[in-house]
Amino acid sequence: MQPAKYRQAISKEAPDSSRFSYQALASGLNEPMGMAILPNLDVVVIERKGGVKYFNNSTQELAQIAQFNVFSGIEDGLLGVAVDPAFKKNNWIYFYYAVAGDRNINHLVRFELKNQKLIQTSKKILLEVPTQRTYCCHSAGYITFGPDGLLYLSIGDNTNAEEIEGHNPIDERPGRQLSDDQGTTANSNDLRGKILRIKPEANGTYSIPEGNLFPKDGSLGKPEIFAMGLRNPFRVSVDAKTQYVYWGDVGPDSEVKASEGKLSYDEINQARQPGFFGYPYFLGANEVFPDYDFATKKEGPGKDPRRPINDSPNNTGVKELPPAQPAFIWYGKGPSAKWPLLGKGGASAMAGPVYYSDLYLNAPYKLPAYYNGKLFIYDWIRRWIFAVTMDAAGNYVSMEPFLPQLKVVAPIDMQIAPDGAIYLLAYGTNWFAHNTDSGIIRVEYAEGNRKPVAAIKANNTIGAAPFTVVLSASGSKDFDAGSKLSYEWKIGNKSLYGKDARYTFTKAGVYKVVLTVSDEQGGKGIATMPVKVGNSPPVVVIATKANRSFYWDNTVLDYQVKVTDPEDGTINPAKIKLAFDYLPFGKDLASLLSADNDGNIQHTATVKLYNSQDCKSCHTLETKSVGPALKEISKKYKNQAGATAMLARKIISGGIGNWGTYPMPPHANLAEKEAQEIAGYILSLAEKPEKLPLSNKIILSEHLGKGTEGAYVLHASYTDKGANGIEPLTTTSQLVLRNPLIQFEDYQEGNVNVVIGTLKTQYVTYIANITDGKFARFNGIDLNQIKSIRLRVREHGAGGKIELRQNTKDGPLLGAVEIAAGKATDTNTDWQEIQLPVTGKNIAGVQDLYFVFRNGQAKESLFHLDWMYFQK
Repeated sequence: MQPAKYRQAISKEAPDSSRFSYQALASGLNEPMGMAILPNLDVVVIERKGGVKYFNNSTQELAQIAQFNVFSGIEDGLLGVAVDPAFKKNNWIYFYYAVAGDRNINHLVRFELKNQKLIQTSKKILLEVPTQRTYCCHSAGYITFGPDGLLYLSIGDNTNAEEIEGHNPIDERPGRQLSDDQGTTANSNDLRGKILRIKPEANGTYSIPEGNLFPKDGSLGKPEIFAMGLRNPFRVSVDAKTQYVYWGDVGPDSEVKASEGKLSYDEINQARQPGFFGYPYFLGANEVFPDYDFATKKEGPGKDPRRPINDSPNNTGVKELPPAQPAFIWYGKGPSAKWPLLGKGGASAMAGPVYYSDLYLNAPYKLPAYYNGKLFIYDWIRRWIFAVTMDAAGNYVSMEPFLPQLKVVAPIDMQIAPDGAIYLLAYGTNWFAHNTDSGIIRVEYAEGNRKPVAAIKANNTIGAAPFTVVLSASGSKDFDAGSKLSYEWKIGNKSLYGKDARYTFTKAGVYKVVLTVSDEQGGKGIATMPVKVGNSPPVVVIATKANRSFYWDNTVLDYQVKVTDPEDGTINPAKIKLAFDYLPFGKDLASLLSADNDGNIQHTATVKLYNSQDCKSCHTLETKSVGPALKEISKKYKNQAGATAMLARKIISGGIGNWGTYPMPPHANLAEKEAQEIAGYILSLAEKPEKLPLSNKIILSEHLGKGTEGAYVLHASYTDKGANGIEPLTTTSQLVLRNPLIQFEDYQEGNVNVVIGTLKTQYVTYIANITDGKFARFNGIDLNQIKSIRLRVREHGAGGKIELRQNTKDGPLLGAVEIAAGKATDTNTDWQEIQLPVTGKNIAGVQDLYFVFRNGQAKESLFHLDWMYFQK
């Protein structure tokens, strides 16, 4: 079938991103693997460990409707789900899963789904696939249908990815058949490493359609096979017009040199007809793996892609395979010269649908014609989605990011619903985990009137009963100017109206607050927020008589940490985490206060660097994910000589084999020093910091002679026991003391200009264009014990007064100083230091300070300001 006529009318202008709206329909799924969207927009979601969840579109509720008894070791479990194209008539739904028990088999089964229930007596086993469960990995298991009603099932190669010695898995040594892909994916008599195409029959069997890769009689291979030579064809789609088949194939980790980096490409494949797609002999544009002999450790010439021969003793099928088909798109772990937009790092390529406007003519949320004929691809690790443009023949033309503003955490499925909306399934942050950031996301496109964007703000969402929550929709918006919006809040059966609402929960439980924002044209935006009642967060207080903003060398910091929790009652001091350290770097207080570092605050900057990489996709702090926990690594190498340098090399170059079958991608973008800092942070996790007393006095002596950089941080946290069905809650408190010298150009808000002046040997940055009524605001400063502020001033202008005011421009006056008029001529020398006395009352405690500049008689600039120094 020629696709030309389906790709002719394409708009050249990409749609405005504001025309897309997003709604999280459900969250907190336990390893979601796939979804099936029903004609009424209900959604069936499967979880790897066997759970089947049902999202009711009318009630917006998620419920479990079934639990399969599955083998969920390695990567197996409940892997695939799809509804029959004639679901409205037959109610058929299909599942593919690893059957629990002693037999190593997977089943493709069919049930009837009626009234949100799987009818167990309707179960039909269509297909049984023998597997091995000794080694990991590659299960695949995706189910989809073509426009002709044929069912496509992807199956992974199911071989051992370990001990491949930097090559492809073609180990022909006796006893190593489970490490030879020539016995599975390249074997025409094996269903693994394939995409199957069958026709389900009404009686629960299937027939072989015309046009598969091998004859129906099975004389040359399994007649179910449509495509072979696949490693882990994780997600599959069928073009509704051309019937071309697309899939993402997750690549190996080899050390074989390739045209771009190493021959470890992930692939997006396009099958215009049945065929052999190369693995384990070829990758990408049929780049050839050498023929590696695992017994002699010698390489020989690889296979000929025009006439590949499978002469492995583990092959039970034909020896001469069909000519190898090249990949459609391929990319490795490093930057791609051919497809630079795809980025770098770890990868898991996936193929989504090809979109056609005329299939959704009456759909309210259909995409614009701009996307006509485009293929959507996505990556589970890199977390992007791209729209791929093809020419009339289906050849690659270009690609562009799709919805880059929508951050989907590990997208694992992508489908288009009958009403034109896009559904995305997010797996969540950690591998093999019940992630709170997993869930179903619905994306709608508005061609005319745009739906309002609903947003909920709450003063609090967790507390003990009775619990009052103040709600606000002030963050909601409408991209269509002049829209008049109305607001409805639903909490259970209770409805509240207005932009703001207040509600008191009297009983413990987990509640869902639903905000619906409507415009005059009938557009509705919906946002939800959970509220947990029954456990109040602990209160952690760091009390001190000292100043809470600044340190002065060799002064004493006294502190006392107090924790209270109504549900826990008496607090065990041993459960309070407390850490104190001096940070010799920078003055980025935002990074200090937001650092996710388990109290290991001396590595705050390094943690920020670590979090900027893709490391968290595979590693968590405490528990094993796809890779080992960071604390496991630390314990293993903490006493090993040269461990920091060794781990740094691994971080930069990547590796495999030390912790299992999964490769660690390289991070060639990191400098050696950065990699060593990350390695040092990881190794530090095995150290048990000295237990600090909850009440103490500390001499601040670390900073001596180290300029204006650095900060002291006292960090306290406590996790309660949980109560009334609500999980344990953690509260953290931090006391951050910085240098008392602050540059004026570092203000948080103001209407003055920052100027860079040239000195003889360096630059000086200061604020200028200071006229009457202008100001500079500095947030969160404690004036306790502060008697004056020393200012570095340049008398250049009409002169005037500097007022120090509390919390607002017109707040209480805390002090003032006059600056004389002058005309400075030398940026190097024309500066002087003057004192601004702090004379106000009730000045202790953290507050915002406003420096307000006054001279109502002058129209020109008043003076220049460089820095301030807070003095005791």
